[in-house]
Amino acid sequence: MVANTELERLEQYSEVLRAIAHPIRLAIISLLKDGEPLSVTDIHDQLQIEQAAASHHLKILRYNGILQARREGRYIYYLLSDETYPQILELLKTADNFSDL
Repeated sequence: MVANTELERLEQYSEVLRAIAHPIRLAIISLLKDGEPLSVTDIHDQLQIEQAAASHHLKILRYNGILQARREGRYIYYLLSDETYPQILELLKTADNFSDL
């Protein structure tokens, strides 16, 4: 049986997985994986998507703690949170453990 605290942790993990389970959001993560901050304009130019769509996906990633935002003058630059990759790896390990049940 799964304890309540474990269930809560799994619910948080499922939110993060939902947040990254979109091709555009995965593409954004891929763009940011080298650590160079990018603006919404940079992202929409590189992915060739509407700026509103880029902003929408950035908001979801930021809300779920996957991205950080830093304001410089009129621009906001996005970068991966320090915890992003370790958290995703932990999610995958947890999912693998549950597949053995």
